[in-house]
Amino acid sequence: MRIFALVCALGMMASSVSFAFDCKGHKADLARAKTSFTTNCVSCHGEKGDGNGPAGQYMNPKPRSFATDDFKSGGKKPNADLVFTTISKGLAGTAMTAFEGQIKDEKERCDLAHYVLSFRKK
Repeated sequence: MRIFALVCALGMMASSVSFAFDCKGHKADLARAKTSFTTNCVSCHGEKGDGNGPAGQYMNPKPRSFATDDFKSGGKKPNADLVFTTISKGLAGTAMTAFEGQIKDEKERCDLAHYVLSFRKK
């Protein structure tokens, strides 16, 4: 009986573990991402990703400029996986909400992560 209980407990733990989508190797659909960015991000981050969206002026802290600001995850060198996690889970202490419930398709969130990184100055 103990073994059965242990197997059941391990099975329940394994089923509750979620694995993040791997964005680094994903070929992004930037056209789809631009549409998603316009729908979900422009109001805060602005059309140019500069943090100057119409709602952003009322936020504290202000939305980050994807072109010039350090990222909370990744600093000056963010990568698609870190941005994907931020898009999915949000950022505590900011107005950046979790979008995994709103944008359910992981590939779309990954496309969006690559699009956000496209604002980075090279």
